[in-house]
Amino acid sequence: MKFLVTGGAGFIGSNFVNLMSREHPEDDYLVYDALTYCGNLFSIEAALGRKNVSFLRGDISDEAAVDALFGRERFDYVVNFAAETHVDRSIKDPKAFLRSNVEGTLTLLEAARKHGLKRFHQVSTDEVYGMLPLEDKDLAFTEESPLAPSSPYSASKAAADLYVLAYHRTYGLNVTISRCSNNYGPYQFPEKLIPLVLTRALKDERIPVYGNGKNVRDWLYVEDHCRAIDLIVRKGDDGEIYNVGGHGEKENIEVVKLILETLGKPLSLIAYVKDRPGHDLRYAINPTKVSSLGFAPTHRPEEGIKKTIEWYLSHRDWLRKVEDGSYLAYVKEQYGE
Repeated sequence: MKFLVTGGAGFIGSNFVNLMSREHPEDDYLVYDALTYCGNLFSIEAALGRKNVSFLRGDISDEAAVDALFGRERFDYVVNFAAETHVDRSIKDPKAFLRSNVEGTLTLLEAARKHGLKRFHQVSTDEVYGMLPLEDKDLAFTEESPLAPSSPYSASKAAADLYVLAYHRTYGLNVTISRCSNNYGPYQFPEKLIPLVLTRALKDERIPVYGNGKNVRDWLYVEDHCRAIDLIVRKGDDGEIYNVGGHGEKENIEVVKLILETLGKPLSLIAYVKDRPGHDLRYAINPTKVSSLGFAPTHRPEEGIKKTIEWYLSHRDWLRKVEDGSYLAYVKEQYGE
């Protein structure tokens, strides 16, 4: 089978390509990525050494290029990871998220409709559901939860999901959608919480924590997420949505303290900063539906975060390559000195 993996040089996409190209040598994977600030060929260096993986630089919003690619390659499956994903950036520049997350997805759907394929899989987020209250620990998002996005990022992902479902109903395109909780693991760009804390702690720099740090996230190790996606693509039902969670709810401040304690760094590095606008209080996933396909997360946050720390410590060359001037300028603008 031939896979198109859009955004395959980004965080989750690169982990998917690295893992699946190794475990499914009978399948071919073409990575299509614009290589924006968080896309990095070093993240798929090992996969590109395999005969079943190739790379093409391109923008999913480029209609002519995408149409030509689909016509030439005749893909069986599309797995769309390509997206702008950072909430803080979406607050500063919402239009960039509209272009990539909505217009880009629509361009891919049109090409899939025109040229045909076995399945189009959209990688989405639990943030499309909005937030849950902190006090009711029994509440969790299901696939029937209403869409109530809080940020320009989550609004753009919700819009893309609706287009995917509309192409299924209107044109009969075979689609699936996965909505995941907060991912962490190797190759994550150091603007997200876990690698941000880790990289700053290694330099003994202050660790910015929004508000009181009590916001709760359901932490999902990226390799577990990738295995769930593979199951959904191959075994999921046409037109269905699957929520993917890690049974790993933790407060942000708990995660920060775990990283500092693992590194032997003082908690005095923590600096509470002004909360961001529309900051969701809590996310939690009910993964019953995807579990019916045989999925079960294998990493608890305590184990997975320590495993992630070990990866970053042994891949400091990768960190050096991604921590360029533009990233450092962004961190200074966002969090101050």
